[in-house]
Amino acid sequence: MASKRILVVDDEENIGRSLRMILEREGYQVNAVTSAAAFRAFPDYARMDLFLLDVRLPDASGIDLLRALQAAEVQAPVIMISGHATIADAVEATRAGAFDFLEKPLGRDRVLVAVKNALEQGKLRQENKKLKETVGPGPKMIGSSPAFERAVEQATMAARSDARVLLVGESGTGKELLAAHIHHNSPFSNGQFVKVNCAAIPGELIESELFGHEKGSFTGATSMRRGKFEMADNGTLFLDEIGDLHSNSQAKLLRVLQEGEFHRVGGEQTIRVSVRVVSATNRDLQAMVAQGKFREDLYYRVSVVPLRVPALRERPQDIAPMAEYFLDEFCTRNGFRKRRFHPEVWPLFESYSWPGNARELRNVVERMAILSQGEQITAAAIPLELKLQKDSGARSTVQEARESAEREHVLRALEEASWNVSSAARALGIERTNLHKRIRALGLTRGK
Repeated sequence: MASKRILVVDDEENIGRSLRMILEREGYQVNAVTSAAAFRAFPDYARMDLFLLDVRLPDASGIDLLRALQAAEVQAPVIMISGHATIADAVEATRAGAFDFLEKPLGRDRVLVAVKNALEQGKLRQENKKLKETVGPGPKMIGSSPAFERAVEQATMAARSDARVLLVGESGTGKELLAAHIHHNSPFSNGQFVKVNCAAIPGELIESELFGHEKGSFTGATSMRRGKFEMADNGTLFLDEIGDLHSNSQAKLLRVLQEGEFHRVGGEQTIRVSVRVVSATNRDLQAMVAQGKFREDLYYRVSVVPLRVPALRERPQDIAPMAEYFLDEFCTRNGFRKRRFHPEVWPLFESYSWPGNARELRNVVERMAILSQGEQITAAAIPLELKLQKDSGARSTVQEARESAEREHVLRALEEASWNVSSAARALGIERTNLHKRIRALGLTRGK
């Protein structure tokens, strides 16, 4: 196996020589240059397996070089080194995509451990890339309705920063897909997207799941295990159904979000991580805060950018393309010949309220595909419960229409007042505090 190629960029020649001696003794191929210009002129730098970049170079910032490598989609990991390190430098480097940050003077063992870990991460990235190419694209978001496009647009804007996002919406609306979209469009996209379903994990195990545990820390802990926060380091952690977290777990989660560090269960070592947290819930967290069931300080930590994910009944024009996508996916997965829906299906689909949202739609589409013969799926294959709810759902649709009309009326008043709540309240003839409550209840945000 060919030895790994490492490029050192440091204006102190003795540092370059020392690193070459340390790393070449371990079998690595090492080159060293002393400036950003020499780095750019270095032949085949894009084929390196690892970079060690000094933060301060005579003709550029090492972090700018790191960003240039990211922009050029060079996959090799980067370790930053500095003799004048500050916490701000380390945070900036990490956000820009650095794997590690070393302070001078450089210790031999610390350098070798960092290099070994970085190269292993680079190998995992390559394997992950090949696997994705083999498997092909995963589930995708589908929709052209204004409500859905607004949600995606706001998610894309929020993704550009490291701000924590709270996705609020009914079960089955696609909150996980939107969280993955935020990850892939964020500065943390080179890291892993790690998912945790807080509702599916027993309360006594959630801390071990999030923070990991040491061997022997409790009955059944036969070995050390990393938690989801460690796995998501330099990536994104998706906390689905965060409203189901037990109060003790809420307190420990708050500490990690505040300080960026934690201990494994049964451990004493402090572990620091840089993780983008995206949370989701189908519950009213503000009401839970008022009832004392969810910590107020944690709520404000996870909902820096709250985004409402619209229910499927609010975007009827998206039902047909989603159903066709689910049908094509099902037929391909099961080796069925390609099928299509008869146009008579759509009025019945669009009149149904879809309480289970996209998840229910997928279930219905697959059931209809299984129980239908021929290339065309007709309205006769629609499950009976969908047809029966058309009448029984009349009351709920009236309520939905009332809320929709109120949402449009309030939003129009806010936009006409340039989102000055006091002015909008006067125009609507209500108290300012009541308008604030309605804005929250209707899930309105500026630009929505």
